[in-house]
Amino acid sequence: MDFKLEVFVVPVGDVDKAKAFYEQFGFRLDADYSVGDDFRVVQVTPPGSEAAIIFGRGLSAAEPGSVQGLHLVVTDIEAARDELVGRGADVSDVWHDADGVFHHAGDVNRVPGPHPERADYGSFVSFSDVDGNGWIVQEVVTRAPGR
Repeated sequence: MDFKLEVFVVPVGDVDKAKAFYEQFGFRLDADYSVGDDFRVVQVTPPGSEAAIIFGRGLSAAEPGSVQGLHLVVTDIEAARDELVGRGADVSDVWHDADGVFHHAGDVNRVPGPHPERADYGSFVSFSDVDGNGWIVQEVVTRAPGR
């Protein structure tokens, strides 16, 4: 039985600002559904992704901006950064972790530039949405076996 991640809830403060932010960066609008003033769900999907995020009113008790470490995967970290910047994102420079192919919480152990060997899973950029939810973009050209 496959268990595929379909959707992840991202807590936001202003639904319309969040919707505009994600659409600005190429996320596809899949749904915008309201029931009265207390419930609204917006679903957007990153370009090329099978999984989506949802946000809105009445979806989560989590504080807006409290989600950190959401990952998007690309095959060219520098081109991805250029695209995000071109769409108006306040995105970090490309960085890698001093200890290897993954990263620590926050900005601990960040070394400027891509991974010196351009190892898969080793180069990153980061940005936050309008509420401070943190995203990591990670370069992966050849996925690990079984992925």
